[in-house]
Amino acid sequence: MWVREGNASVSVEPAYLRLLQRGELRDRARQAWGRLADCDLCPRDCHVNRLQSATGAVCRTGERALVASFGPHFGEESCLVGRHGSGTIFFSWCNLRCQFCQNYDISQLGAGREVEPEEIAAMMLALQERGCHNINFVTPSHVVPQILAAVVIAGERGLYIPLVYNTGGYDALVSLKLLEGIVDIYMPDMKYADGSLARRYSKVRNYPAINQAAVKEMHRQVGDLVCDDDGIARRGLLVRHLVLPDGMAGTADIVRFLANAISPNTFLNVMDQYRPCFNACDIRELNRPITRNEYREAIRLAEVAGLCRIEGRAAARH
Repeated sequence: MWVREGNASVSVEPAYLRLLQRGELRDRARQAWGRLADCDLCPRDCHVNRLQSATGAVCRTGERALVASFGPHFGEESCLVGRHGSGTIFFSWCNLRCQFCQNYDISQLGAGREVEPEEIAAMMLALQERGCHNINFVTPSHVVPQILAAVVIAGERGLYIPLVYNTGGYDALVSLKLLEGIVDIYMPDMKYADGSLARRYSKVRNYPAINQAAVKEMHRQVGDLVCDDDGIARRGLLVRHLVLPDGMAGTADIVRFLANAISPNTFLNVMDQYRPCFNACDIRELNRPITRNEYREAIRLAEVAGLCRIEGRAAARH
């Protein structure tokens, strides 16, 4: 498929198909799988041999990925959902420990079951058969090898729709390099601009620096978001930013980073759905939803920074 990008027409055939044809996709999958023996696939750098055990790994995941559920999802961004939904695969566990996670039963409690790459591939093909516009890997950072092994199998069996890497934004450059030319749409969170708050509320070190480096690498690989004539995303970067009470997410710094260090044409979803979940009810400053004015201020800051593709802007005006 070809779409317009500026004054030029560009091909948006899913990137992994080219690597599959050259045999490089299988090589990438082997390289990624090898790293499980001394795991450095996320910035936690646990160096656990996940081929033998999940014990000691922050992600609590060994050789096999765990999947909580899969199916067409209509609650994602409109450019992913279209008419037939985004084909989501929800992976269990996470390399973050967000105290307010709305999917904590999956990310923190590990609801789900172990699956082999062959079964993940079957899920992908089933979602394509149901008409989904993309395959949306939710919380994939700790299971990159398992995903790549599944993409090889699914690609050889006829997968042809774009791949979405839907991440909390705490991603290692070594993993992102393995994904280059495979992922079509990167969709990272940018959760915090303040590292001390990331440490307090997500139990993770150096989140802002690692997050920003990851987003830069994602944009280098895929560029700004490109949609087809039906408004469906085909390739590029889509950033999510959840507004927290009292400006704790650091919206002003994050939108300036996106506008100045990435691109003013960055597609940003400013999300207003924060509510106290999981352990947030026991944390005074997190134990309330955000206000309409707090959300409007976040949208205003994004506009002032110079960002021009902001999902949520219309809702903020009502």
